[in-house]
Amino acid sequence: MLGTKIKKRRFGVGEYHRMAEVGILGEDDRVELADGEVVEMTPVGWRHVRAVTVLTQLLAGTLPGHYVSVQNPVVFGERDERQPDLALVRAGALEGSLPTAADVALVVEVAETSLLYDREVKVPLYARAGIPEAWVVDLEAATVEVHAAPGASPGERYAKKRTFGREEELISFTVPDLRFAVGDVVGRG
Repeated sequence: MLGTKIKKRRFGVGEYHRMAEVGILGEDDRVELADGEVVEMTPVGWRHVRAVTVLTQLLAGTLPGHYVSVQNPVVFGERDERQPDLALVRAGALEGSLPTAADVALVVEVAETSLLYDREVKVPLYARAGIPEAWVVDLEAATVEVHAAPGASPGERYAKKRTFGREEELISFTVPDLRFAVGDVVGRG
């Protein structure tokens, strides 16, 4: 029928997990739950793998009582379960359930082909969820955007933002003593 509005069926986190349990979603499917929709994630290239591997080493042990979670799910609400490339997660958060936004001190998204999605969709989601700090590693521009102070500005975005270039040293807004050369993560050129 012309003029009939099409309704989308949105899924909750529990339904999303049941899809995996019954085999609708396979273990190797690269998907996440985004506002109730199952979204296919972009393929991972060698530069992405390198950046995630280097960042994992740099973040390990930086925040007492937290561990580095690599490309694992974090529940952000009834209809949002994302898989940030990296998250600093409170120790003990995996006792009987997946970590939630309240368990996360820092998230990192590494962008090779997903920059706009990471910057325009994921970073605002992290701000609304109250994640203290979010980074976007832009492999094309060889920069790292650091966002902090969630919910302190209109639209529940981060109030602080600083972009660090390849030749600079990144300094975290929220994790004490966390600093490293951006070139170590994005490559030396």
